[in-house]
Amino acid sequence: MPGQFVQMWKLKLETISGVLNTSLRETRMEQDATLTTAMREDGGFEVIKKVILNLSLRHTEHNSAYGEGNERRLGRKHDSVSINQFSWGVANRDCSIRGARDTKKAGKGYLEDKRPTSNMHPYIVTGLLAETTVLWEPTLEAEALATQKLALNV
Repeated sequence: MPGQFVQMWKLKLETISGVLNTSLRETRMEQDATLTTAMREDGGFEVIKKVILNLSLRHTEHNSAYGEGNERRLGRKHDSVSINQFSWGVANRDCSIRGARDTKKAGKGYLEDKRPTSNMHPYIVTGLLAETTVLWEPTLEAEALATQKLALNV
Protein backbone atom coordinates (compact mmCIF):
# COMPACT_ATOMS: atom_id res chain seq x y z
CA MET A 1 0.00 0.00 0.00
CA PRO A 2 2.78 2.55 0.64
CA GLY A 3 3.37 4.63 -2.45
CA GLN A 4 0.31 3.27 -4.26
CA PHE A 5 -2.04 6.10 -3.37
CA VAL A 6 -2.44 8.93 -0.92
CA GLN A 7 -5.44 8.93 1.36
CA MET A 8 -6.98 11.53 3.64
CA TRP A 9 -8.85 10.08 6.61
CA LYS A 10 -11.79 11.58 8.39
CA LEU A 11 -12.45 9.68 11.59
CA LYS A 12 -15.89 10.06 13.07
CA LEU A 13 -15.70 9.42 16.81
CA GLU A 14 -19.04 8.47 18.30
CA THR A 15 -19.64 7.87 22.00
CA ILE A 16 -22.29 5.25 22.55
CA SER A 17 -23.69 4.11 25.88
CA GLY A 18 -26.63 1.99 26.87
CA VAL A 19 -27.90 -0.86 28.97
CA LEU A 20 -26.30 -3.65 26.95
CA ASN A 21 -22.72 -2.60 27.28
CA THR A 22 -20.41 -0.20 29.05
CA SER A 23 -19.55 2.88 27.06
CA LEU A 24 -17.61 2.46 23.86
CA ARG A 25 -16.48 4.67 21.07
CA GLU A 26 -16.69 3.45 17.51
CA THR A 27 -14.09 4.77 15.14
CA ARG A 28 -15.63 5.02 11.72
CA MET A 29 -13.08 5.21 8.96
CA GLU A 30 -14.51 7.34 6.20
CA GLN A 31 -12.66 8.90 3.37
CA ASP A 32 -12.80 12.67 3.04
CA ALA A 33 -15.76 13.29 0.74
CA THR A 34 -13.94 16.05 -1.14
CA LEU A 35 -11.29 13.66 -2.49
CA THR A 36 -11.41 10.79 -4.91
CA THR A 37 -10.31 7.93 -2.70
CA ALA A 38 -9.72 4.23 -3.07
CA MET A 39 -12.26 2.94 -0.54
CA ARG A 40 -15.13 4.91 -2.07
CA GLU A 41 -14.26 4.24 -5.70
CA ASP A 42 -15.57 1.29 -7.69
CA GLY A 43 -13.78 -1.81 -6.44
CA GLY A 44 -13.12 -0.12 -3.11
CA PHE A 45 -14.20 -3.19 -1.17
CA GLU A 46 -10.90 -4.81 -2.18
CA VAL A 47 -9.07 -1.90 -0.53
CA ILE A 48 -11.29 -2.28 2.53
CA LYS A 49 -10.34 -5.97 2.74
CA LYS A 50 -6.65 -5.01 2.61
CA VAL A 51 -7.24 -2.53 5.45
CA ILE A 52 -8.99 -5.27 7.45
CA LEU A 53 -6.06 -7.60 6.82
CA ASN A 54 -3.57 -5.03 8.14
CA LEU A 55 -5.75 -4.32 11.19
CA SER A 56 -5.96 -8.04 11.95
CA LEU A 57 -2.18 -8.34 11.97
CA ARG A 58 -1.81 -5.52 14.53
CA HIS A 59 -4.82 -6.42 16.71
CA THR A 60 -2.84 -6.58 19.96
CA GLU A 61 -1.08 -3.25 19.37
CA HIS A 62 -4.39 -1.55 18.63
CA ASN A 63 -6.16 -2.96 21.67
CA SER A 64 -3.34 -1.79 23.95
CA ALA A 65 -3.88 1.79 22.71
CA TYR A 66 -7.68 1.81 22.56
CA GLY A 67 -8.42 2.95 26.08
CA GLU A 68 -8.00 2.02 29.70
CA GLY A 69 -10.19 -0.83 30.94
CA ASN A 70 -10.99 -2.11 27.46
CA GLU A 71 -10.45 -5.69 28.64
CA ARG A 72 -13.47 -5.27 30.97
CA ARG A 73 -15.69 -4.05 28.13
CA LEU A 74 -14.70 -6.32 25.25
CA GLY A 75 -15.97 -9.87 25.46
CA ARG A 76 -19.08 -9.09 27.45
CA LYS A 77 -22.35 -10.88 26.90
CA HIS A 78 -24.11 -8.40 24.61
CA ASP A 79 -22.97 -6.65 21.45
CA SER A 80 -19.25 -7.02 22.02
CA VAL A 81 -16.23 -8.65 20.49
CA SER A 82 -13.49 -10.59 22.27
CA ILE A 83 -10.38 -8.58 23.07
CA ASN A 84 -8.25 -11.65 22.30
CA GLN A 85 -9.63 -12.54 18.88
CA PHE A 86 -9.84 -10.37 15.76
CA SER A 87 -12.96 -10.69 13.64
CA TRP A 88 -14.73 -8.77 10.91
CA GLY A 89 -18.14 -8.89 9.32
CA VAL A 90 -20.71 -7.08 7.27
CA ALA A 91 -23.59 -5.64 9.33
CA ASN A 92 -22.29 -7.58 12.34
CA ARG A 93 -22.07 -5.84 15.72
CA ASP A 94 -20.21 -8.75 17.33
CA CYS A 95 -16.92 -8.22 15.50
CA SER A 96 -13.78 -6.08 15.71
CA ILE A 97 -14.27 -4.41 12.33
CA ARG A 98 -17.69 -3.93 10.78
CA GLY A 99 -18.52 -3.04 7.21
CA ALA A 100 -21.92 -1.60 6.41
CA ARG A 101 -24.38 -3.67 4.43
CA ASP A 102 -24.50 -0.88 1.83
CA THR A 103 -20.70 -0.93 1.58
CA LYS A 104 -20.68 -4.62 0.71
CA LYS A 105 -23.59 -4.24 -1.71
CA ALA A 106 -22.02 -1.26 -3.53
CA GLY A 107 -18.53 -2.74 -3.41
CA LYS A 108 -17.18 0.48 -1.90
CA GLY A 109 -17.66 2.63 1.18
CA TYR A 110 -16.32 2.63 4.74
CA LEU A 111 -15.67 0.43 7.78
CA GLU A 112 -15.99 0.83 11.55
CA ASP A 113 -13.53 -0.22 14.23
CA LYS A 114 -15.68 -1.41 17.15
CA ARG A 115 -12.81 -1.85 19.63
CA PRO A 116 -11.98 1.64 21.05
CA THR A 117 -13.41 2.69 24.41
CA SER A 118 -14.97 6.04 25.19
CA ASN A 119 -11.84 7.07 27.12
CA MET A 120 -9.47 6.47 24.22
CA HIS A 121 -7.21 9.28 23.06
CA PRO A 122 -8.42 10.28 19.57
CA TYR A 123 -4.98 11.38 18.33
CA ILE A 124 -3.33 8.13 19.39
CA VAL A 125 -6.06 6.05 17.76
CA THR A 126 -6.05 8.17 14.59
CA GLY A 127 -2.27 7.90 14.32
CA LEU A 128 -2.29 4.15 14.87
CA LEU A 129 -5.05 3.61 12.31
CA ALA A 130 -3.23 5.73 9.72
CA GLU A 131 0.05 3.95 10.39
CA THR A 132 -1.49 0.47 10.15
CA THR A 133 -3.74 1.06 7.15
CA VAL A 134 -1.68 3.45 5.02
CA LEU A 135 1.99 3.27 5.97
CA TRP A 136 2.61 -0.22 7.34
CA GLU A 137 3.26 -3.15 5.00
CA PRO A 138 3.09 -6.68 6.49
CA THR A 139 5.45 -9.46 5.48
CA LEU A 140 4.18 -11.72 2.71
CA GLU A 141 4.09 -14.70 5.09
CA ALA A 142 2.02 -12.86 7.69
CA GLU A 143 -0.31 -11.52 5.01
CA ALA A 144 -0.84 -14.98 3.52
CA LEU A 145 -1.65 -16.53 6.91
CA ALA A 146 -4.04 -13.74 7.87
CA THR A 147 -5.75 -13.82 4.47
CA GLN A 148 -6.40 -17.52 4.83
CA LYS A 149 -7.57 -17.21 8.45
CA LEU A 150 -9.92 -14.31 7.73
CA ALA A 151 -11.14 -15.71 4.38
CA LEU A 152 -10.51 -12.33 2.75
CA ASN A 153 -9.18 -13.50 -0.63
CA VAL A 154 -7.17 -10.29 -1.05
